[in-house]
Amino acid sequence: MKKAMLTLAIGSAIFLAACGGSKTATEGTKTTASDGQTIAMKSCITCHGGELQGQNNAPKISDVGSRMTEKEILNVIENGKGSMPAGIVKGADAEAVAKWLATQK
Repeated sequence: MKKAMLTLAIGSAIFLAACGGSKTATEGTKTTASDGQTIAMKSCITCHGGELQGQNNAPKISDVGSRMTEKEILNVIENGKGSMPAGIVKGADAEAVAKWLATQK
């Protein structure tokens, strides 16, 4: 019984550490651009592909900064567009992703 409880406790700790929650590393209250990349790679690859090259119905966003401004990208993240739902990433995380994606040209 003790062995099973220990295994469960260790497994849970590893699972929780791997998930890490949805918070990102910040400096004070500012989210850094590298956080934007990290968040984008976790949140966007499911639809846009591992290299953000686009797949299925999701467009290529690896060069979205050449087509859209940071403000336009943030608007799409917050409000959705086409088949993309609104609010997949929110708040400071959405701003960090938009900032990083705007540099992708």
